[in-house]
Amino acid sequence: MKRKPQISVIGDSNPPLEVLQWAEEVGRLVAENDGVIICGGLGGVMAAAARGAAEAGGLTIGILPSYDASTASTSIAVTIATGMGHARNAVVVASGDAVIALPGSYGTLSEVALALTLGKPVISVKAWKDVRGVEATDSPAAAVALALAAAHRLQQ
Repeated sequence: MKRKPQISVIGDSNPPLEVLQWAEEVGRLVAENDGVIICGGLGGVMAAAARGAAEAGGLTIGILPSYDASTASTSIAVTIATGMGHARNAVVVASGDAVIALPGSYGTLSEVALALTLGKPVISVKAWKDVRGVEATDSPAAAVALALAAAHRLQQ
């Protein structure tokens, strides 16, 4: 059985509405292309990406910082309660075949750095353009296309 592409989505936990819309579109497009969304499982970009994927019939996985699975966004189908706090960021990015980074703060930057250290393709949506190794795009659709292409290359 061929494994579905796993796309990690990272970004701010309290972003502006426009970024939430981008995240939801990312989730929807990944699901429509038979991909799996992996995220931190909580609010903001994580919840929006999971919501977009769930509404499109996709699978969503939340890597939670606490031991409490009930803290997950309601759009998360599979919860992984790590009890690792911010260290769970390494699990989020390591679990994806590619990482889509939306605007965020230090937590997101740490995930970008971890993903690049692990050799994961990192594609951004209107963010992280000055970080060496990040492929910057101007739209969710472009980011998803690049992430899925990278995931498919890894599976061959």
